[in-house]
Amino acid sequence: MNIRVGKFIEASLHLRVLVFVLLTAGSILLFAEKAAAQNVAANETYSRARTTTSRRVFVRSKSLLVRGAVVEEKLLKNGEFKQLGLSITRDESDADIILELRHDLLTMYVFTVVEVKTQTVIAGGKLSSLGGTVADKVAKRFVKVMSGTNQP
Repeated sequence: MNIRVGKFIEASLHLRVLVFVLLTAGSILLFAEKAAAQNVAANETYSRARTTTSRRVFVRSKSLLVRGAVVEEKLLKNGEFKQLGLSITRDESDADIILELRHDLLTMYVFTVVEVKTQTVIAGGKLSSLGGTVADKVAKRFVKVMSGTNQP
């Protein structure tokens, strides 16, 4: 009879462990489902806010001497850039506007601003690297173009 009691206690212990594991797994799945639902809701809220308040700019530099990250930094430091409701994205597929920079001849650089939805070039120009940094000049010209105060 001692052996039967021992087996019963052992089986009872295994059953308790199994119930505990099942309850824990169920709780984890419930919390994961809740978190996923909150993520979806947050993403929808973010998307709605983004479409109404900001336009996203992707900076592409084809120049070996001026990196896109430097132009991004200059844009972010420009107070007018934020006032215009613009922000930087590193995901080209998420961009509303693409700012492209390429090296032309010696000290000349060409920049182009393209609206992604229509693939329309909305601005462009040439800059010289003499008398200042190209990234700073591009950032200032871009902000002027986007604010509608583009004067030569």
